Amino acid sequence: MSELSFAVPLWMWAAVTVGIGVMLAVDLIAHRDNHVIGFREAALWSGLWIAVGLGFGLILLVWQGGEASSTYFAGYLIEKALSIDNVFVFALVFSFFAVPDAYQHKVLFWGVIGALAARLVFIFVGAELLQVFFWTAYLFGAFLIWTGYKMAVSKDEEVHPDRNPVVRLVKRIIPTDPRFRGDKFFVKVGGKRIATLLFVVLVAVEATDLIFAVDSVAAVLAITTNTFIVWTANAFAVLGLRSLYFCLAGLLRRFQYLHYGLAVLLAFAGVKLILSETPVGKLPIPLTLSVIAVTITVSIVWSLIATRGENSGEGAAPHTTGHVPGGTSRPDTTPHATAPGTGPHHSEGRPS
Repeated sequence: MSELSFAVPLWMWAAVTVGIGVMLAVDLIAHRDNHVIGFREAALWSGLWIAVGLGFGLILLVWQGGEASSTYFAGYLIEKALSIDNVFVFALVFSFFAVPDAYQHKVLFWGVIGALAARLVFIFVGAELLQVFFWTAYLFGAFLIWTGYKMAVSKDEEVHPDRNPVVRLVKRIIPTDPRFRGDKFFVKVGGKRIATLLFVVLVAVEATDLIFAVDSVAAVLAITTNTFIVWTANAFAVLGLRSLYFCLAGLLRRFQYLHYGLAVLLAFAGVKLILSETPVGKLPIPLTLSVIAVTITVSIVWSLIATRGENSGEGAAPHTTGHVPGGTSRPDTTPHATAPGTGPHHSEGRPS
């Protein structure tokens, strides 16, 4: 596999890592009071994260030139598009466990930290496999095509967060209180430390994101195996995931055809990865960027036109009909779903 390669000094890795840490710290401080995040605030934060992500691409343009920058933007766009699918599942998990609006940001904050850690591991392992064993490109490519196919055809299979094997294992190992205790993940009861329902929700979010991490990292690796570009594209896209959730959670019912676009992107990434190890070679980055941009635009516009007569205000409940990785789809959770900033501010959720 021919590959974009350039030396990344240790100080650059350190600077990016410190920068990500600072941004996470600023976000944590800004939301330390667990206030309910409204659409306007979420939109401002989303704009900030997108500006940061695009700004880093411009830094790459000045530092390493157009090829490195366009490759980063291709990875960033496909990761950003796939992150919208995360939002569907987060809405399902929060709705299923009836998580109070004010605590959702804390779960997503720590969920993003876990997501970054998981992606960092997958990136280095996946890139090394692709560099050492050329045939892994066929395996990753086939996996992406299969995932895209399942995303496109799976419509009616329900997802039950409490049946996730990781969640069930945690509840067996760690004593768990089937209620929320404010924004605490752990509390002491009778001198014994036990997990709260909010911790179970965090585990459900993390366990789900592991599947997303495999899909998204493999998709970006189909564009490049340059670990620095893959890592930064993933990191800057994931950093804005919390704000994206609070922006889109009330509008999810209008994105009912978006999963077809995401399915096309995954299948395209799979084909691109397979072709890279054939005489065809790597597809041009401009072509990749064009396919990503057109596919996302068409699927979103198609969805908005098809649902233009529906009430899609901020308070609309998520209509979860899209794909969950692994061949399942989101059921309609409307009866008890709450969009951020509009649901009841209760202190206890449904027992798990």
